[in-house]
Amino acid sequence: MTTTSSSSDRIFSLDAIRGVAVMGIFSVNVIAFAMIEAAYFNPAAYGGHRGIDLFVWAANMLVIDGKMRTLFSMLFGASMLLVVDRAEQAGLSAAAVHNRRMAVLLMIGCLHYFLLWFGDILVLYALSGMIAYAARDKSPRALVARGLFLTVLHMTLFGFFFAQQAGADQAAHAAGATARAIDEWNGGLGSFYPSASMLAEDKALYLSGFWAIAAAKLSDWQNMITSNLVFLPDTVGLMMFGMAGYKSGFLTGQWDDRRYRLLAGALIPLGLAAFAGLVWTDVTTHFYVVAMMVGFVVVATPFITLQALGYASLIILLTRGRGWLAQRVAAAGRCAFSNYLGTSAIATFVFYGWGLGRYGSVSRAEAWLLVPCVWALMLLWSKPWLERYRYGPMEWVWRSLSRGSLQPMRKAVATA
Repeated sequence: MTTTSSSSDRIFSLDAIRGVAVMGIFSVNVIAFAMIEAAYFNPAAYGGHRGIDLFVWAANMLVIDGKMRTLFSMLFGASMLLVVDRAEQAGLSAAAVHNRRMAVLLMIGCLHYFLLWFGDILVLYALSGMIAYAARDKSPRALVARGLFLTVLHMTLFGFFFAQQAGADQAAHAAGATARAIDEWNGGLGSFYPSASMLAEDKALYLSGFWAIAAAKLSDWQNMITSNLVFLPDTVGLMMFGMAGYKSGFLTGQWDDRRYRLLAGALIPLGLAAFAGLVWTDVTTHFYVVAMMVGFVVVATPFITLQALGYASLIILLTRGRGWLAQRVAAAGRCAFSNYLGTSAIATFVFYGWGLGRYGSVSRAEAWLLVPCVWALMLLWSKPWLERYRYGPMEWVWRSLSRGSLQPMRKAVATA
């Protein structure tokens, strides 16, 4: 049966999976907060790639990287259908409700990108949600088919790009390479091998003031548009998988435990094996960036999705009993919007110059020490907050702006 909360019509499994996803995402995002962006993809670029630093990178690659974003994207698609269904049941225009929500999310995402962190995902979700809505009436089978098509399209487009970059690498490093060839490589994947001057320039920027950082991102606004557009096929496809998971009952916990055990037992080891091969390839090629990107963005894409589906199955099984930890994780999932933006506020304060100024001065493992602290904070505040209030703080802002009026926030107090 569908696992709904005893105190509301929320679906517990969706909240629990979302809670794990938002916690996991910060585990990999913390590197992009703490040091030059290239280090996120290439551990040899900065932050250390030996000893404990190599272990942190490999563990994140095996268990978390890509998989949590995939879960988050699928959950967005599932939640989108949930909102649409409830709007129609209330006699409202589903299209109007959905489009207002996406418009507000787009606005918040732009503010998040320019004022806090360049790694924003909200703009991409708003744009992808607008597109995915067109398939809301399709059957689960049709949604999976469309998702597979978009996944293949994503892999194909990036495959062509990386092939071009491999050629650019050869041309830039050939005898008598032209200045144009060198610039083409350095403007592409060659930027993932930052020079000392690039590292110094990047560190100086993020150790400067709040408005100086925001101004730098505003001056490079084209990058935000490009980085979101190129990932639209993949993200829309994942949302369609999530919509299929919602309609089929998979993500809402309606399948029997045997099917979830079979999926978790098969898909998680498959994903781990694939990523073990990827880690081995990256290490043995000395983190050659073309091979790394082809492996992670193209070859590993289907394995990322399958491993994420295995995780979803395992999370549903582990949270069936709704123990104290499951309730805490689900509460973090109900406040996922607030927790996601909260991690940006905390991490930028810790690392950027307008806060504690630790940017570019910690190793990969040292940066990761912030992760369990933030996880604990998510688990500590979310449940007590929801015992008093209907929504998380940013969830309330999103809902109020989408509906054009302040929504009731505090829960009614029971009286004798």
